Amino acid sequence: MTKHSGRRVFITGGSSGIGLALARSLVAQGAHVAIAARGAEQLERARAELAAEARGDQRVEAFVLDVSDRVAVSAVSAAVLEALGGIDLLVNNAGITHPGYAWELDDEVFERMVQVNYLGTVWVTRAFLPVLMEQRSGQVVNVSSIAGLMGVFGYTAYGASKFAVSGFTESLRQELKPHGVGVSLLCPPDTDTPQLAYEEDLKPVETKALAGTVKPMSAQAVAQAMLDGVAAGRPVIIPGMDGWVTVWLARHFPWLARWVMDRMIRKARA
Repeated sequence: MTKHSGRRVFITGGSSGIGLALARSLVAQGAHVAIAARGAEQLERARAELAAEARGDQRVEAFVLDVSDRVAVSAVSAAVLEALGGIDLLVNNAGITHPGYAWELDDEVFERMVQVNYLGTVWVTRAFLPVLMEQRSGQVVNVSSIAGLMGVFGYTAYGASKFAVSGFTESLRQELKPHGVGVSLLCPPDTDTPQLAYEEDLKPVETKALAGTVKPMSAQAVAQAMLDGVAAGRPVIIPGMDGWVTVWLARHFPWLARWVMDRMIRKARA
């Protein structure tokens, strides 16, 4: 038995990366887990993998879902609650990225970032709020990014959507605290996921320079940091010492953080 044994968990973006790593950990600890993602084939492979690791009467479910579709979110949330018999932990992990220079990105990139990263988080959260508030328990974790706490070259579209997630989450934390529902914001650094691989060819040279030679965290390490942070009641969870130091510097010495980043950008352009 573990502290997550019997807990009912719903994870969006659960077919790969951080979401799948988190689902694996929770299934291993005895939780009932439902995952959601857009791609049906990859989602089914993930579900089968998780189900093979489940024990006893553990429930493992999967739902095809585009979180930007508000009508679909409403239908799937009802199905999740029926399948799991309720919910104790909601993780809004679904997200997309597309780095590039602001003047070169298509308008649709900015729109899609807001629709998926920000509004997708809003729609899914709001769908489960009545149940969480009525039972006066549970936890919501919204996944933002280091780029959702500080500006990063090349991420005007992505960063803005993640800043919105950060602002939404902090306000939501204040609103739900009197109702007994916890809220945390997870802000990972670069993480070894399919999404990171996708964006590598799209990154401007300056963005690559800022990333430097720092090795991305593993999805499993980020997932464990999230679980540890939730257990400790942290409102903001920043996995890894490098990410924590970067955010601390940007918050307490913004002039120095800007100077360092501007210098790195100039060197990259030269």
